[in-house]
Amino acid sequence: MIKKHSNVIDPSSIHIELDDSAGIDEVGRGPLAGPVVAAAVVLGNGSNWEGVRDSKALSPTQRSLLADKLREQVVAWALGRCEVGEIDTLNIFNASLLAMRRAFEGLHAKVSLALVDGKYAPELAVPSYAVIKGDSRVTSISAASILAKVARDREMQVLDRSFPQYGFAQHKGYPTAKHIAALREHGPCPHHRQSFKPVRAVLPGVTSI
Repeated sequence: MIKKHSNVIDPSSIHIELDDSAGIDEVGRGPLAGPVVAAAVVLGNGSNWEGVRDSKALSPTQRSLLADKLREQVVAWALGRCEVGEIDTLNIFNASLLAMRRAFEGLHAKVSLALVDGKYAPELAVPSYAVIKGDSRVTSISAASILAKVARDREMQVLDRSFPQYGFAQHKGYPTAKHIAALREHGPCPHHRQSFKPVRAVLPGVTSI
């Protein structure tokens, strides 16, 4: 189990220094295939972050442009991930926490505080707090959501070249009707999460009830 806590905080109740606080978010808890990817970001005060918001509120083009800006102008950023095998072993909740911890540990910057999207935060080397709907309330978490989303989407587009029958480039591994139909027709590939029910249901020797 990954050590965690539920120190939920209202970000408006504290003063957040952009130069030494990290925002952390993950992408990929819901898909049936591919890794879960997290990002940690120290924004810094040197740029205008007005356009940075929750990745789900942005178009793919907007996310890509903002990701380029973030990678060039933030104080520090890093990605963390958990692969399919780890997801199936740990479960997706613990794998997400581990990916976020790995992202934080990859930062090359002095950080005194970490703010994490969601109800739980992984235990880190500095105080960490969970922020419910943090990707729309804390700019550094929004930035992390953008970097994680762009990185994972691009990876799934590359994966689509090797496994075009599943349509990964379109749905990014999420359980769309097209994806479920492809699973039933072709069976799972090595990048599918066998612990997830729709994948497990089409494994050889498994009888659906």
